[in-house]
Amino acid sequence: MVSGILVHLPEGSGDEAVTLRLGPGERARFGRGSATTPVELRLGDETVSRLAGEIHATDDHWQLSNLSNTHAYLVENPEGAGEYLRVPPRRIGAPIPFEFSRVVLPSRRETPLSFQVFAPDHVYLDPHARVGSWESRTMTAYSLDETATYFLVLVALCEPWLRDRSPAAVPTTPQVVARLRGHPACGRLTARAVSSHIDYLADEKLRIDVPDGTDRTERRNGKREAVVGLALKFGIVREEHLALLPRPEAAEPGR
Repeated sequence: MVSGILVHLPEGSGDEAVTLRLGPGERARFGRGSATTPVELRLGDETVSRLAGEIHATDDHWQLSNLSNTHAYLVENPEGAGEYLRVPPRRIGAPIPFEFSRVVLPSRRETPLSFQVFAPDHVYLDPHARVGSWESRTMTAYSLDETATYFLVLVALCEPWLRDRSPAAVPTTPQVVARLRGHPACGRLTARAVSSHIDYLADEKLRIDVPDGTDRTERRNGKREAVVGLALKFGIVREEHLALLPRPEAAEPGR
């Protein structure tokens, strides 16, 4: 089990895009910040407090503290059926159960002011293991949720191999966006979101180490290829998973 979380502040919500990795016990503060009130996630909006809140990573989940005196925050599950939590003002250490979350703060903007949090691995029992004591149970080596959007991204990346197409190239990020466009949960999926899902798969779920001695484009391509290679090698994605994707003809106009 991999503990710790990834926090991603997209470009436009602050001065610049920021991605943080927090290990168990580590914290990150967010807000408008100032010279006397430093924050790790700076949200450049006048409606946000200088110190608006704090994220705390634990061993198996994360907690959100709302340090505002007036505003509630929403924590949405983008991969669920509209589930969300409302964290009221001055609430400390609210536990967040979602594997992938979007924290939304009230603002006067037309688009929501938000950042994303990828939680620690959710642990699943091996479905073929016999029921017994907790100590005798076998955990899966790679704990993936097959109902999550990141798993759809993984299946789309592996599709050419599973359909006996030429394995010369892994689908690009724009091709994955186009391929998933016909899926009910992926109508608003962006290239940036796909890249975040690939990072999550590589760094947290499949724990792939991509060498640092490459430029950004080479590292991104290497990460996609490594994710596909491991998923196919260990049977994490199999032919039956293709049924999760939209019909191929539904994606053709976007290709």
